[in-house]
Amino acid sequence: MRRYRFHPGWRYPAGAKKSARGVNFSLFSQHATGIELLLYERADSPEPFQVIRLDPEINRTFFFWHVFIDELPAGVHYTWRVDGPDDPCRSGFRFNREIELLDPAARAVTTVLWDRRSALEKQRRKESAPSMRAMVADLAYDWDGDQPINHSPEGTVIYEVHAGGFTRHFSSGVTHPGTFTGLIEKIPYLKELGITDIELLPVMAFDEQEVPEGTARRGLTNYWGYSTHSFFSPHPGYCVTPTEGTHVVEFRNMVKALHKAGIGVILDVVFNHTAEGGANGLTMNFKGTDNSTFYHLDPLDKCLYRDYTGCGNTVNCNHPLTSRFILNCLEYWVREMHVDGFRFDLASAMARGEDGNPMRHAPVLWNIEFSDILAHTRIIAEAWDAAGLYQVGDFPGFRWMEWNGRYRDTVKRFVRGDKGMLSQLANALSGSSDLYQAQGRLPINSINYVTCHDGFTLYDQVSYTRKYNEMNGEENRDGSDENLSWNCGAEGETSDPEILFLRRRQARNFMAILLLSQGIPMILAGDEVLRTQRGNNNCYCQNNEMSWFDWSLTERNHDMVRFVRQMIAFRKRHPCLMRIRFFTGRQREGRLFPDIAWHGIRLNEPHWGDPDAQVLSYTIGAVEEDEEDLHVMLNMTERPAAIQLPHLLGRKWHRAIDTGQPSPADIIEPYEQPPVRKFNYLVLPRSVVVLESR
Repeated sequence: MRRYRFHPGWRYPAGAKKSARGVNFSLFSQHATGIELLLYERADSPEPFQVIRLDPEINRTFFFWHVFIDELPAGVHYTWRVDGPDDPCRSGFRFNREIELLDPAARAVTTVLWDRRSALEKQRRKESAPSMRAMVADLAYDWDGDQPINHSPEGTVIYEVHAGGFTRHFSSGVTHPGTFTGLIEKIPYLKELGITDIELLPVMAFDEQEVPEGTARRGLTNYWGYSTHSFFSPHPGYCVTPTEGTHVVEFRNMVKALHKAGIGVILDVVFNHTAEGGANGLTMNFKGTDNSTFYHLDPLDKCLYRDYTGCGNTVNCNHPLTSRFILNCLEYWVREMHVDGFRFDLASAMARGEDGNPMRHAPVLWNIEFSDILAHTRIIAEAWDAAGLYQVGDFPGFRWMEWNGRYRDTVKRFVRGDKGMLSQLANALSGSSDLYQAQGRLPINSINYVTCHDGFTLYDQVSYTRKYNEMNGEENRDGSDENLSWNCGAEGETSDPEILFLRRRQARNFMAILLLSQGIPMILAGDEVLRTQRGNNNCYCQNNEMSWFDWSLTERNHDMVRFVRQMIAFRKRHPCLMRIRFFTGRQREGRLFPDIAWHGIRLNEPHWGDPDAQVLSYTIGAVEEDEEDLHVMLNMTERPAAIQLPHLLGRKWHRAIDTGQPSPADIIEPYEQPPVRKFNYLVLPRSVVVLESR
């Protein structure tokens, strides 16, 4: 290839910025003494075709190193070499000019030559090793008028899905399995299901080879993606032609197609740690450009990394530069990639100050909350970290939504059959007012879920009492030991028809309660088809049929798919299930019922103080003129319960949902619902019943 002329360039923006005249490169490194830019023709080129050494007198402004290269085309690959002091234990600096580094702001990366284990061994010997490479990306794109979707938060139904695993199974029938492009072909299924937003497990470029040694020896890789290294680049493993630099185009095509179907896109993002690991880990980008700025280091021995994440390192999120890096990244994904929101993994680690202590006013979190560009996006916190900081109900900020772990555990215990759960359950059903109301927050601050990627699937929740993670290569030590599950009478696979029917009923109970609750429901992809992971509750490394969505289940378990689809439609028909404000217990003028009234087996006699109680019923008053009132009955005992019904004037109760009935009688369309002619309703054991007034 030709050698290109270059000029000093500019310090903003960071990364490689393509223009009609050429490409501007900029890299932050406060303590570097020398920097080289290496240009490669292809992802697998053995040698650079040009190496440009930056002059600190010409190519550095403050702490940014920059150069502009005339006429350089898109598609060129590049790395950085950064020289400087190597004194990790005293200063925290880990500069090594032999290591080729990824651009922290790369818009596209390739992994053709990447071998994590070999790279680690060579780095320890201070030798050069092939690395991942960044690529100059052409960001021009025709959005055809697309804009991020601004769904009403109270009407949101989130579907947590793995971008690759959703179509990687042979049964998917898509042209490009396991890719952003493949996911587009499944949009009709998503639209028919009725969800409003998909929440994608990490799709920022991550290291698939970052797994424990015992796991790697089994040939397993990092499947979930919680090992990010390039926060601006879509993951190359989800692209059809990543070596051609189509990352951005393929991701945008997916977003545009989802938006056209009315479906929003939420990204699961991992700013709490990176793929570089701790003291014995790799240098990939941040360690080699400014280790002491980007990570939490032990102040007494800066060789050591503070680990609030359980992953070896913790990003120093509230350092001014790191905070700005994170905000720039999020705004890029909204402005340039049109995403609709973010779920922040182990978000409480981001609430820690530079000294590691929790901050009430953590700058990075408040900057995200008040960013104009992010003003209409969902921001969702996993409000805890791995070092004991638990902030569910108390996460810094006001519009932050939270994965409600207390909701999850309460519903699991109640459906399992634990006694004396009624007060906690009532709070969960009401939008967790005990967590959010006193602070001026709303029901929409609560992301309600029963299952997610981390833990049992819904079907395993009702099929296993203990975890079975031996296939992960960590001797079953990984994953949570307490899943609050019940196997319905047999552990794992069984042919007993009574147990199989009970499991289906329990699965419907979970889905019904989730979609009847105030707050924002989140469904794990595959739960609607009763997908199993055979008792593995930590499939982070299982990029195989254990984790993939098996599309044959949509036919085999079509009754469950129908139930979930109809439950979502039922929720959407009832604004009283999607309240923006908490219940008051008061009656509006002209209404038959107050906004909510609590009962037990008898009207107005809830069993709050009974330690053995497992029956709860309640009536929700309609919100809109043409809406029906609802009467909900929950019986998790082993016996049927004759529950008293509120009296109606000029109307009748009609049975809408009864999980104790076989499909299709488990949920019925309004025009087919049978009237209830008695003053009591016999709720079968372990069942959820909902009546509509009409």
